[in-house]
Amino acid sequence: MRKILACLALLLSVAAPVAGQGLINLSGNSISITISRPGLLGTEVSLSFEDVTGLNLLSLGLSVQVVNPNDPALQARLPAGVTAALPLLLRIEPPRLGGLSFRGIATLQIHTELLQYVPGTPLRLYHAPLGGQFEDMTAFVGAGSYRCRGTTGGFSEFLIVRDTRTVDQAIAAKFDRLEEELEEYAASIPAPLYEDLEDRVAAARSDYEQGATAAAIQKIDGFLSVVQQHSGTDIPNVWRAARDVENVAGYLRAEAMSLRFSLARKLGN
Repeated sequence: MRKILACLALLLSVAAPVAGQGLINLSGNSISITISRPGLLGTEVSLSFEDVTGLNLLSLGLSVQVVNPNDPALQARLPAGVTAALPLLLRIEPPRLGGLSFRGIATLQIHTELLQYVPGTPLRLYHAPLGGQFEDMTAFVGAGSYRCRGTTGGFSEFLIVRDTRTVDQAIAAKFDRLEEELEEYAASIPAPLYEDLEDRVAAARSDYEQGATAAAIQKIDGFLSVVQQHSGTDIPNVWRAARDVENVAGYLRAEAMSLRFSLARKLGN
């Protein structure tokens, strides 16, 4: 899994296992739950995989937690200018012996009637390692009343937030994370391929900083295409509950997809 921050924050409240929390639907490579807990009525969580084995309620380790958006411990885990918008902390922490594994990326979608979508909404989907700092993973926002979607190469905690940072601040942070992610897993990628990917991200950032946002998006699309092309061969792409492998391709694709979302917002698409 990705780097886990040393300090684990105290739990804001007791997380309740998803069983007994609402209507659950498991079908093929996806699972969804309509949450029935007070304060979260009208909220549905869906998780889908490109290729998964061992998916069931117990192997997923999914729980929901009602939180206080104003809790200082929660706020300390969010960037400046970001606050929790929905009192739902979703935790997905598959048990090590549960047998869950997947290839590629997992797609998480949250649909809630407790929030309203408006054009230019600052509502975003964030994720964090257990007790760690939250980061933007948003790849889609839309109406209905509000729904958001993001992709991930792993788990653990997810939260809908109100992000009042500028789009440029968000983009800069996402470029930083993608560069850091690529550097972290350099040893897992053949050197020529790593250098190609590094050059693509650097060129995309240069285009963006020069105001050529459309060109930056094209280069990020190229980055995504190359990662997917080499996924499972030159770049590891498997996540397992045993935590004995790193889903490098999944992490890189997820970071790049969220960056692409913000670049498209900058472009006005």
